[in-house]
Amino acid sequence: MEIKGLAKTTLLDYPGHVAATIFTGGCDFKCPFCHNKSLVMHPDRLPSIPVEEIYDFLERRKAALEGICITGGEPLLQDDLCEFLYNVKMMGYKVKIDTNGYDPTHLSHILKNNLADYIAMDIKNSQENYAKAAGVSDLDLTRIKLSVDLLKDSDIDYEFRTTVAKELHQWEDIEAIGQWLCGARAYYLQPYVEGDDVIMPVFSSYSKKEMLEMKEMLSLYINYVDVRGFA
Repeated sequence: MEIKGLAKTTLLDYPGHVAATIFTGGCDFKCPFCHNKSLVMHPDRLPSIPVEEIYDFLERRKAALEGICITGGEPLLQDDLCEFLYNVKMMGYKVKIDTNGYDPTHLSHILKNNLADYIAMDIKNSQENYAKAAGVSDLDLTRIKLSVDLLKDSDIDYEFRTTVAKELHQWEDIEAIGQWLCGARAYYLQPYVEGDDVIMPVFSSYSKKEMLEMKEMLSLYINYVDVRGFA
C-alpha cells in the first residue's frame, strides 16, 4: 500500500460515523478540477506511511473510531488493497471507499468478498463529456458503466457524486447524468471549490440556488438527490 496521508479523525468523510481517512497516492485520471494535485500528479514526492504504522494506529483507536475512509488519489490502483481492507475489517472497523470506478474488476472483487461497507463513486460528467472532465483522452467509458451497474445491482450502501464546475458541466450534462443513473439509490452534487492544490485552478462554481434547481431536475430520475458542500 502506498499510503501518503492520514487524517486521524473526521466526521465528514464517512457520514454518520467517526472515522479516520487514509490517502493513497496515484490516480489513472487527471481531472483538471481535482484538489489533490500532489497525490495525483506527484505521489513519488510525498513520504509514504508504512502500513504497519496504520495498523498500529487503528489498534490503538478502536475505542474512539468506528470506521475508515480510504481515498486518494485512486485507492483501487493499490494491488494489495483487498488484503489491507480484510485486515481492517478484522479489527472491527467499517470501511468506506472513494473511487473513480475505472477498475470494475477490482471493485467487483471487493463487493463479492464484503470488504467494504460503503462505496462513493465519482461521476465525472455526462457520458458524452466524460473524458474531458476526467482528463483522459483515451478513456474507456465501458469500465465506468460496468462499475455503475455493479453498484446499482449490489446490496452495499453506495452513492454517486459529481463535483460541478461551470466550465465543464452544462445543465444538459447534469440531466444526462440523471437519465444515466436512473433508479440509483443516492446521488450528490457538490460545487467546485478553489484550493491551493488544484490541478488546473481556472474553474468556478454554480450558486447554491442553481444547484438546488439541478437537484429538483435530477429528482425525476434518482431516488435520493442532495447538494452538499455549501455552508
